[in-house]
Amino acid sequence: MNEDDFNNIRERIGENLIRLRKEKGYTSYESFAMDFDIPRAYYWQIENGKANFTFKMLLKILKAHGITAEEFFKRCKND
Repeated sequence: MNEDDFNNIRERIGENLIRLRKEKGYTSYESFAMDFDIPRAYYWQIENGKANFTFKMLLKILKAHGITAEEFFKRCKND
């Protein structure tokens, strides 16, 4: 996997997290991050495909959305 492929995957994950956040009724990444005890700047970077986040952090975010990793990646694949 080259760097462009890696960046593309991070961006797609971020796009899907934005979609989930908005479906949950959060128009602001800041309020979502604050409600679920995630550093705001870090969460912004994740949504914008800029952060090299851990799987543990992704699972924390997905738990806040009430979705499993398997469900999330199925959604990503179908987009």
